[in-house]
Amino acid sequence: MDTKYLEIIKAPVVTEKSSRLMQEENKYLFKVDPRASKTEIKNAIEKIFKVKVEEISTLNVKPKKRRVGRYAGLSNRTKKAIVKLAEGQTIDLG
Repeated sequence: MDTKYLEIIKAPVVTEKSSRLMQEENKYLFKVDPRASKTEIKNAIEKIFKVKVEEISTLNVKPKKRRVGRYAGLSNRTKKAIVKLAEGQTIDLG
């Protein structure tokens, strides 16, 4: 497996809402590189997990204001990808 695919897909997002999407709609949520395009994300998911991707939606997450003592700044911006898999395909995140 090529390491560039592992640089695109950062981590799965496991929350109550994402778990419901997995069970009901066969959609998985991942944190991805903010510079990655939908085509790059699709190729990375298909190569890493060996599944067929039908649809991808992406959303940019704006940075939040953070404080450490008297120093204020912003958290890093991120990007999330909602990946819909073909019928009968699953990804084991456990």
